[in-house]
Formats: sequence, C-alpha cells, structure tokens
Amino acid sequence: MKWRNGIGTLRVADGRDGIPVEVAASYRARARGLLGRDGLDGAMLLTPCGSVHTFRMRFAIDVAYLGRDLTVLTVVRAMRPGRLGLPRPRARHVLEAEAGAMERWGVRPGVRLAVDVPVTAGPDRGA
Repeated sequence: MKWRNGIGTLRVADGRDGIPVEVAASYRARARGLLGRDGLDGAMLLTPCGSVHTFRMRFAIDVAYLGRDLTVLTVVRAMRPGRLGLPRPRARHVLEAEAGAMERWGVRPGVRLAVDVPVTAGPDRGA
C-alpha cells in the first residue's frame, strides 16, 4: 500500500472503532508530527517510521511501534516531552496518541490495527 498524508479512521481489534487518525507519510509531515500542538484528538500514524522523539513537544504521548502489517510490536506509555525513543528495527510504522489513550483503546502488543485510507488525501507534495 502506498501511504499518503491525510485523515483516516483507525480500527482496533476487540476495541474502540472509529478513532480519527492523521497519516503523516511524507518526510515533511513526519518531521512536523505533533510539534507545536497542545493535544491530539485521536492518533497520528507516522509511516515509514522506526523511532520517535518528544523534543519540543508540549504533552506526554503513548507510542505504539507497528510491523508492516500494522500488528503492534510494542507500546511505550506516557513518553514525556524531551525524550528520545529507542529505534525498533522491525517497526515500519509508529502510532502516537495522547498519554493514556492506547490503554483505553486496547492497543497492546500482538493486536492488529486497521487504518481506512485517508479520505482527504490529495497529491503528496511533501506537506
């Protein structure tokens, strides 16, 4: 699947459905990520991505490292601002959400996620 920037829907097996997700697939969108925000309604999927940091962020986040098939490999709960996450060699995607959200949604190692293709994706011009 060729990922594109945009808004989609995250589905968690045996959990809450219909979670809004922002897909950041271009270099520019991944680099910007959650910087400058005070919070997040839903989640952000960074792809491709194998590690993250929280430098210059304003709030703690949960981070799920996902394999190629969107199976959760590991979850880091409540990563505070100013931290550097360890690279996960098998990770192909990273899902970020406000601290505490992933536990509420049932996101844990071994769970397979699904993302509906972004509905507002236009041509990827690096934004």
